[in-house]
Amino acid sequence: MNRFREYEARPAPSGWRSATSSLYYPQFRWIYLSNVAFFFAMNGQFVVRSYLAFKLTDSAFALGLVNLAVAVPMLVVSPFGGVVADRVEKRRLIMIGQAAVVLNEAIVLVLLIAGVLAFWHMLVAAFAMGCIFPFIMPARQSIVASIVGRQGLANAMALSMGGMNAARVAGPVLAGSMISVIGLRWVYAVALLLYLGALLAMSRVDRSPPAEDRGERGVFGDIADGFRYVRDDPPVRALMLLSLVPILLAMPFQMLLVVFAEDVWDVGSSGLGILQAVAGVGGILGSVYVAWRGDTRRKVRTMIASLLAFGGTLFLFAISPWFLLALPLVLLSDVFASVFNTVNGTAIQLLVPDAVRGRVMALMMMTFGLTPLGTLPISAVAQAWGAPVAVAGAAVATVVVSVAFYLLSASLRTVDAASNAALEDDLRAARIGTGPTGAARAAS
Repeated sequence: MNRFREYEARPAPSGWRSATSSLYYPQFRWIYLSNVAFFFAMNGQFVVRSYLAFKLTDSAFALGLVNLAVAVPMLVVSPFGGVVADRVEKRRLIMIGQAAVVLNEAIVLVLLIAGVLAFWHMLVAAFAMGCIFPFIMPARQSIVASIVGRQGLANAMALSMGGMNAARVAGPVLAGSMISVIGLRWVYAVALLLYLGALLAMSRVDRSPPAEDRGERGVFGDIADGFRYVRDDPPVRALMLLSLVPILLAMPFQMLLVVFAEDVWDVGSSGLGILQAVAGVGGILGSVYVAWRGDTRRKVRTMIASLLAFGGTLFLFAISPWFLLALPLVLLSDVFASVFNTVNGTAIQLLVPDAVRGRVMALMMMTFGLTPLGTLPISAVAQAWGAPVAVAGAAVATVVVSVAFYLLSASLRTVDAASNAALEDDLRAARIGTGPTGAARAAS
């Protein structure tokens, strides 16, 4: 009996084993460890980079410039990163990208230690990071699908989202507290070591060759094919459009937390920190819930229900007259937002063939980069009528648009049937050891 048959003969995992089932793949454990180290370093560096920029310039505007230097290239380069992820061996691409991150951060650390670091160095380093990330992220998401197969995608994505949310919460807190304890240079060195650890962990992952040989097809032709695929595949197109609803309407509320802390509840910077931490914990709990619950065959119902619950709790948060009441409400709103994002991303991954997976993941990165577009109108409303009115209005709009989208989009209502068919196809391939799930299990 081969290893794959032995794996299939074992009882189906339950309880905690079910919630962490993807970690039973040795290859996924290494990529998960690499992801956690990478995102802890990246989120910690957001604080360190902002602190450095402010210390070098004594200007709040400099913080916006540094963040802009990262965001603009990410938005522009993402389609090219997706093409490359589909064309080349993914592990090598990730390792080259992570090695470039290590080199980039090492140069900044050397300049910092030498006492010659200037603000323009920070802008160049931030721009370089914005160019590197779009090549790493689509390849990371694509390689996970090749490791766990469609059957394991829901759990793998939930665990990955949980790790990212944990890094989003703990990374900045740890980095900020360490600056006063061990100094800026040592904090930068710790982040560099985490990036190096992420690179070493990725080196333990097996090679992941491209799904097909593209021959002489040009890069821009591949980018166009990625857009055409999303346009011509109704369920994927519907899922991508649905993902824009919270991104453009409601998620920008996080940018207004400082206004609630300062002007609505008068709790100052400490209250803002608590709000942000509670929101981050909500994101972790949402991911844990999806991992524990496992895959669902009624993804559309879960997504719409979580969007409606997100809008409802966000509305109550906006009109809450008390800070202590707002805390559980913001936690719940981020739980529901995390559930929606995880299930939506899983459904897209299930439907997308390997040949275009990198390009579709890159397009998903671009949609998340559209959050600033939603920040502008909600900020304008907050300026005119106050943050509670702005966020409450955004919450109501999220509920109304979600219901209208479900009622009017026939394509969205085909998602469950299409994703369940893809799961069945993958399971049949896994049973004979020819699909990605079978290959991964055989290797484990």
